Amino acid sequence: MSIRVGLSVTDALLVPKPADRRLLLDSAAEAGLDHITVGDHISFHGGTGFDGMVSATSVLSSHNTLSVIIGVYLLGLRHPMLAARQIATLSQIAPGRLVLGAGVGGEDRSEISNSGVDPSTRGRRLDETLEVLRAVLTGEEVTHHGEFFTLDRARILPAPQPAVPILIGGRGESAIRRTARYGDGWLGIFCTPRRFAETRTAILDAAAKEDRAPDSFGVNVWCGLDKDAAVADRLVGEKMQALYQLPRDKFRHLAPAGTPEQVAEWLNSFVEAGADNITLVPATTSMESAIEHAASVRTLLLTHHR
Repeated sequence: MSIRVGLSVTDALLVPKPADRRLLLDSAAEAGLDHITVGDHISFHGGTGFDGMVSATSVLSSHNTLSVIIGVYLLGLRHPMLAARQIATLSQIAPGRLVLGAGVGGEDRSEISNSGVDPSTRGRRLDETLEVLRAVLTGEEVTHHGEFFTLDRARILPAPQPAVPILIGGRGESAIRRTARYGDGWLGIFCTPRRFAETRTAILDAAAKEDRAPDSFGVNVWCGLDKDAAVADRLVGEKMQALYQLPRDKFRHLAPAGTPEQVAEWLNSFVEAGADNITLVPATTSMESAIEHAASVRTLLLTHHR
């Protein structure tokens, strides 16, 4: 199995100097990292956020080879025609280098309601959005009359070539059903290797009944990385406390911390569970350290699973 290892660097991309972005991306590529993952939030926990499509554009237009995973885009809060046009345009800029992770959100209900979406309908809305999005991205005319969207002979040209893979984010039965029906794969976060393996198996079983075969299974992993394991543990605890407003102990079993060797050892179980792409969401002393340590983790994983 081919393993791809990337880095989540959304905050570091949001700087005003293009040269700084290019330096970051050049360093990541030269270190051997396979992709950059960017996040997406409209107004998270009181107003923070970053637009996933814009962040992806900044990577794809600033580097010639790096791929980008939007992991995950809050697709259920956007109109499918708007999302399809953005995807088609990005595909023109960088064909074959974009992967769309699609999610429903929910950690902050006010983000959903303030975006004009009833939180109680967000799952059904995402399902319909995925149905419409996949249809219009073929380049064919689409007429659709659903619960949330009405389209009359809608069309998006040029259709992305090659097609942009869609990975479904989320946990539980909804993510399994949604991936089986609409996804090219699944993108997990905050799960144990055992849960990852169980979810992957359930998705493949459910997809077979739909005569489909999702073939990409990835995981985003928060981690602390430092030559000193105690420092790594402190760094990831502080970062996750600031973002999620939860103490370190709530995430300790889901977010490893330590040296690259220790984090790679922890991640081996995900590879054995069927993960073919891993994104590190690192807490480190600097972005230079994040790239260096992530590259070391990648080398260790590839060596172990030859």
